[in-house]
Amino acid sequence: MWRGIRDEPRRFTLAVTGSCLFGALVIGQALVVGWVVDTLVAPATTGGDVATGAIALCATVLIAMGVGRVFGIFGRRLGAGFMQFALQARYRHEVTRRYLQLPLSWHQRHPTGTLLSNANSDVEAAWFPVAPLPFAVGTVFMLFVAVTVLFAIDWALALVGLVVFPVLFVMNVIFSRRMAPRQARAQHMRAEVAAIAHESFDGALVVKTMGREDLETQRFASRAGELRDALISVGRLRGLFDPLMESLPFLGTLLALLVGAWRLDAGAIDLQQLVQVTFLFTVLAFPVRAIGWVLGDLPRSVAGWDRVEQVLRSTGQMPYGTEALTGAGAARLSFEHVDFAYEPGQPVLRDVTFTVPAGKTVALVGPTGSGKSTIATLAARLLDPDGGQVSLDGADARTLTSASLADTVALVPQIAFVFDDTVRGNVCLDRPGVDEDRVRHALATAQADTFVARLPEELDTQLGERGTSLSGGQRQRLTLARALAGRPRLLVLDDATSAVDPRVEARILASLRGAAQATTILVVAYRRATIALADEVVYIESGRVVASGTHEQLLASVPGYIELVTAYEKAEEEREREHVYDADGDAETSVEEGVAA
Repeated sequence: MWRGIRDEPRRFTLAVTGSCLFGALVIGQALVVGWVVDTLVAPATTGGDVATGAIALCATVLIAMGVGRVFGIFGRRLGAGFMQFALQARYRHEVTRRYLQLPLSWHQRHPTGTLLSNANSDVEAAWFPVAPLPFAVGTVFMLFVAVTVLFAIDWALALVGLVVFPVLFVMNVIFSRRMAPRQARAQHMRAEVAAIAHESFDGALVVKTMGREDLETQRFASRAGELRDALISVGRLRGLFDPLMESLPFLGTLLALLVGAWRLDAGAIDLQQLVQVTFLFTVLAFPVRAIGWVLGDLPRSVAGWDRVEQVLRSTGQMPYGTEALTGAGAARLSFEHVDFAYEPGQPVLRDVTFTVPAGKTVALVGPTGSGKSTIATLAARLLDPDGGQVSLDGADARTLTSASLADTVALVPQIAFVFDDTVRGNVCLDRPGVDEDRVRHALATAQADTFVARLPEELDTQLGERGTSLSGGQRQRLTLARALAGRPRLLVLDDATSAVDPRVEARILASLRGAAQATTILVVAYRRATIALADEVVYIESGRVVASGTHEQLLASVPGYIELVTAYEKAEEEREREHVYDADGDAETSVEEGVAA
């Protein structure tokens, strides 16, 4: 809470000022009501005359105090509301920015549903007590003033307040300690439910085709039931606590009446003072609950903040350097004794060394699990090597700025991702300099212009979430066009045309090679035709470079390479015979998947 106050001092000051104004006027109202009873009500009940001026004065004072309370409430709620929503927006931004700073390896260890929960429900929970916090601060001020007034009226009545108010605080402390573990479990279960839901929705195709609807429903229902039980436990404790908090101020009022009647009978106080004290206890009943609201929400806030802070304190970010590549034309890519492991003690790449000369095409070939995609990811600096160096035009990729890397390298991954946007929006991505001419040229190079021309609104056609209106091959060609629109100096293709007809793929590669003077290409390849188009082939097994050379040289000297390429050819021939390509030359299964099957 102190961090939130430091982040939003002006709004907090406005809210607390409004709350203190409200509190002061509540105390003042109690004193005025006592004076009104003594000045107007008591004389009227005993048959005395009441001056019209006195009635007008009392009414004016009460109305003025009511107007003042309205302004106090307005300032308190406006400041607290703006403060709460501003903090939630700020820390959603902070969490999201932290996600983007953390490396791909960190994201691979954390479920997407949990990350969504951190940025949404955990941030909301962390700042939920901010709304009643200024009211609670104003209430503390009000209680201090109230006790001072009680001592000014009578010591015995002040002792009643000194008994009741500390009991309220003690009850809140006990409640918070018992509530904390319940709220922590509830926040944890919220994240688990979100993670399972996201996984089930994201894998809807697998769930449907494998007939796992009932099992997924049961899995979700089980976690949802645990969340329900956790929330019921929270509600049960709150249901016990709230009535006690509600009743204590009224018990205090009753006790004040009894003590006040005794002190009135003894002549220590008069009627006006008795009314002031009893009315004071009555009007304090509601504001005192604000303290309970804050303390009641603190356990949930602490649980949410702990989960948010885990993200903000996560390490492993990949800081960018300060250098920029100034050359023009194709870039040279070099791997120099590169080692990499996702988990300690489980190396994926070992002493990988090879070079992709500027303007050349190098095919990366190897069996499943050999580390090809990891090399592609390292080339785009989505990961950093554990040992060795990845260089672009002789410069260590770790020393380059983010902008320089984005301008130089484009990675087209295995799984094509399409935003819920138009064709134009997916290719442009709001990048400066990517105009319509460049978009159309990129689509033509990626052999995507034909199917885009048949869409209802061509470039302005909305593609839906993840591009569900497109086939797998169309999505791949669209993501390739997105990469080409940025005119990268190094293009990394990680099985980026696996769902495309070999004839279409040949036209794509021919277009890319036509622009080879401006672009260096590293392609993870499976088809013999694709491999044959490369200037050089790097063959990898078990994370090591086994051989490199032309396609013909490897066929003549590397048994493992011969066996793998032959398997790819057989898989491709089988797909051709089964006519698995659609009219656009697209397929849903890659060659490597066919070999693995």
